[in-house]
Amino acid sequence: MGMILNKNAKREYSISDTLVAGVVLTGAEVKTLREGRGSLRDAYARFLNGELYLVGADIPQYSHYSGKEYDAKRSRKLLLNSREILKLQQQLEGKNLTLVPLKLFFQGRWVKCELGVGRGKREYEKREDLKKRDVEREIAKAMRTN
Repeated sequence: MGMILNKNAKREYSISDTLVAGVVLTGAEVKTLREGRGSLRDAYARFLNGELYLVGADIPQYSHYSGKEYDAKRSRKLLLNSREILKLQQQLEGKNLTLVPLKLFFQGRWVKCELGVGRGKREYEKREDLKKRDVEREIAKAMRTN
């Protein structure tokens, strides 16, 4: 059972809130995800006509599918109820926030997408995070050796 993670998300954004949405996929796309193939590297979520879409997620063509032309990066609809969508729109409106897909995972037979409400980090914030992590690693190493 594959789970597709967005490894860059925590580095590029400071995530303040998360929520889970269903994803509208074709059968072949679900099979591809079960194989553990796919990428959320440059993906994001956006509102179109009052609905939420996952844009830029790369789900390659299923290995045993030889059908018509296939667009691996097509926009896929995300399923939330209208109250949740309204709340999200109000939360993001006018603020410098983005909806970042953190992971695609299976819940039973359904594919779900965990979204994070995040603010893009600046370059110096990323450097500070790296320094902090290095210091914590050094402390942990010192404590292990004693």
